[in-house]
Amino acid sequence: METTQVVIAGAGPTGLMLTAELRLAGIDVVLLDALPARSGESRAGGVHARTMELFDQRGLLDRMIERGRPIQAGHFAGIKLDCSDFPTRFPYTLAIVQAEIERELDAHAATLGVPVRWGSPVRGIRPDADGIEVQVGDSAGSRIRCEYLVGCDGGRSTVRKLAGISFDGTESTMQGMLADVELADPPAGPVFSVRRGPGDYSALNFQPGWYRLLVQRHDRVIDRAAEPTFEDFRESFREVAGTDFGMHSPRWVSQYGDAARQADRYRVGRVLLAGDAAHIHYPAGGQGLNTGVQDAVNLGWKLAAVVRGEAPALLLDTYESERHPVAARVLQNTRAQTALARPGAHSDALRETFTGLVEIDEVRQRLGLMITGLDIRYELAGDHPLIGRRVPDAELSTTRVHQLLVSGKPILLSLNGSEPPAIATGWTERLDCVAADAVTRQWTIPGAGDIRVPATVLIRPDGHVAWATDVQTDTGLEVALTTWLGPAAVPGPAELSAACRTSRG
Repeated sequence: METTQVVIAGAGPTGLMLTAELRLAGIDVVLLDALPARSGESRAGGVHARTMELFDQRGLLDRMIERGRPIQAGHFAGIKLDCSDFPTRFPYTLAIVQAEIERELDAHAATLGVPVRWGSPVRGIRPDADGIEVQVGDSAGSRIRCEYLVGCDGGRSTVRKLAGISFDGTESTMQGMLADVELADPPAGPVFSVRRGPGDYSALNFQPGWYRLLVQRHDRVIDRAAEPTFEDFRESFREVAGTDFGMHSPRWVSQYGDAARQADRYRVGRVLLAGDAAHIHYPAGGQGLNTGVQDAVNLGWKLAAVVRGEAPALLLDTYESERHPVAARVLQNTRAQTALARPGAHSDALRETFTGLVEIDEVRQRLGLMITGLDIRYELAGDHPLIGRRVPDAELSTTRVHQLLVSGKPILLSLNGSEPPAIATGWTERLDCVAADAVTRQWTIPGAGDIRVPATVLIRPDGHVAWATDVQTDTGLEVALTTWLGPAAVPGPAELSAACRTSRG
């Protein structure tokens, strides 16, 4: 029987990102997918600021930017949200299809030694006190023994069902369809969320030579058992738009609805869920792929610490306590967007009122920071305004903060002459200790405003702050290090200074 430390089911963006996070931490991983090969479908079509930051923190973003196209705004139910003044290096939406993202993540996972095993569906699991036996393929298939199994296998997740995790929520009330096609008579410019008759339509030119067309009907309910054809799509699009723009040569056609469901638990013993296996919703604002990638980055370093024996299994419970509320908020805002998108005079009046409200900066920022994920704050212990929030990508004397995270390790960052607290000595093998000078004296933080640059900050591998102080103190640091990195080792007394990297210019 084959053995490994972690098995991941599902090789979409969530599974690929989680695989990479675990391999960066030195964990043995087997990545399975039930499909025979990549389908070529690209349901998602955009990456938001927080996800771009995460890709940037791992050195993955530059090629994605080359393959994509910046769009200087987001939206809420088709109502424009200007993001240009958001405090991030990426105050825009990156229009890039899912297939391109998967291409980059595939290459990254392969470089780390974990190619996808296609045609390998999970058929059964047998957990015990020490691990899980995973049956792959049919009754005569292979078995893999692992310590943990993570289901990243989509909204119809086999892993979730085998683990007995409920997936409650609301049924779909509409039908959406999309197709990637060529157009003989394309529109003069991008057409986005034009409301007409029983629904709305869009025509987006992602790459030269082809368009992504979408049509949404609120007088129909999605039939999951039916596979839509190109003729079905063209007929529905023409009924709403009054034209088909001479569409031809479809790459693929798909459909979606606005069902909103969430797993009641993200972890049962040694089985965990991430991405669409844990939450599905109406694809408003492209939040699904983004939420899944953020799940993976939150989970990866925690699971690695547990598998390495450095942290107790209880650390995995913080994955659910942190990420479950985030996805619940996504379900809530996508339900609201569905309501705003419905046809009729009442919805028209609501949209007109809402459009006026979005012109108020506080409303625009609240919605935009939520959609982009920049405002996420985990409920962590401590009073400093940075704790629980993502650390800003601030300029340092010879680098910037997010570049420090490329190794996937936590960072103890001491700034502007502050010395690293000696109490951190016991964690130096698990921690990068960096001393640097900040270029500015204050940081702008979504939800907190402008704050002074801290003296020392403990940054988790996912970029969120676990502990911070404005003065030379180690109060609370030992608790934070033990909570997130596990109990201290017992290194020699000189290890802390030897481990510190100074980047003052």
